[in-house]
Amino acid sequence: MSDQIYSPTPYDDVFRTLLNDCSKLIIPVINEVFGEEYTGDEIIQFSPNEHFLNQQDGGEAKRITDTNFAVIGKTTKRYHFECESTVDYSILIRIFEYDAQIALDQNSEVIENRIIVSFPNTAVLFLRSTSMTPDVMEIVIRTPGGEVSYHVPVMKVRTYSIEEIFGKKLLFLIPFYIFTYEGQFREIDADEGKLAELKAEYEDIRNRLEHLAADGVIDEFYKKTIMDMSERVLANLAASYENIRKGVGSVMSGQVLDYEAKRILNEGIDKGREEGMEIGVINTLISLVKKGLLTTKDAADQAGITETAFEQKMTAK
Repeated sequence: MSDQIYSPTPYDDVFRTLLNDCSKLIIPVINEVFGEEYTGDEIIQFSPNEHFLNQQDGGEAKRITDTNFAVIGKTTKRYHFECESTVDYSILIRIFEYDAQIALDQNSEVIENRIIVSFPNTAVLFLRSTSMTPDVMEIVIRTPGGEVSYHVPVMKVRTYSIEEIFGKKLLFLIPFYIFTYEGQFREIDADEGKLAELKAEYEDIRNRLEHLAADGVIDEFYKKTIMDMSERVLANLAASYENIRKGVGSVMSGQVLDYEAKRILNEGIDKGREEGMEIGVINTLISLVKKGLLTTKDAADQAGITETAFEQKMTAK
C-alpha cells in the first residue's frame, strides 16, 4: 500500500477543529449553501475521512477529505465539505475522487446484478475569492449509458459581512473573517487609525459572541473555541504584520476568568458524556488542556485515569 503524503494547512486544522468541537455550527452553513431548513436539533454523524483509492499499479493511495458527515432528522442526508484557502479548480478532480469513494464506502447497495451508489451533497468553502470566482462548479460524468452531472456549490468567506454572519447564524465563518482584510494588511499595519478600526470591529465580534453565550444561544465552550480559532487563523495569515497580529489577537484572546473556565469545563464534559462514549469525554478534556483551561492532572482526575495515561492519550491525538 502506498500512502499519499498529507500536509494539512493551519486553516484545514481550524476547519476540522470547528467541526469536531462545535459541530452544531455547521447546520446554518448547510442551510445557507444547500437551501435546507434544518432547525439545529438534528443529529450530526461523522464518518471516517480517510479513503483508499485503488491505483493502476495495484497499490492504494490514501485520500483525506476535509469532512464527511450525515445529518439525521426527518430524513438522513450525507454531506461532504472541502475548505480551500485559494481558488484552484483542480479541486474538482479531488472532489470527484472523494465523492465516489464516499459513495462506495458508505452509501452503496448491491441488488442482484446492480450496484446503486449515492453521492453526497458536496460544497467548497473558499477562504480567498475574486469577482470571477463562480457560485457553483459542476462535475460532468460521461458514461456508456449517457451523461450525468451534479453541482458543487461554492461558499465564499469574503462575500459575507459581519452583519450577515450573525444575522444568518454563520458563526462557523468567524475565524476566517480576517481573510476579508488580507489585501489591506500592509496599509492597516502602518496606519494607527485603520488598525484601531479593525480592532473595534473585532471587539464588536467578541461582544456579540459574549451576548450569544449570555443568552444561551451558544455555550461558553463554543464561544471560546470560535475565539481561539480566530486567533489561530490571524496568527498564520498576518504573520508578517506584527501590529495587526498583536492588536487584533489581543482582542480575541482575552482573559478567561476562573468561573468561565469552570463553566467551559463542565459544559465540555457534559457534551462528551452525552455522546455516550468515553472517547468523547477524553477528547473534550484534551481540548481544554490545549486551550490552557485545565492542567493535565485535573484532566486526568476528571477522566478517572492516571496523569501518565492521559498524557499518552494527548500524544496519540
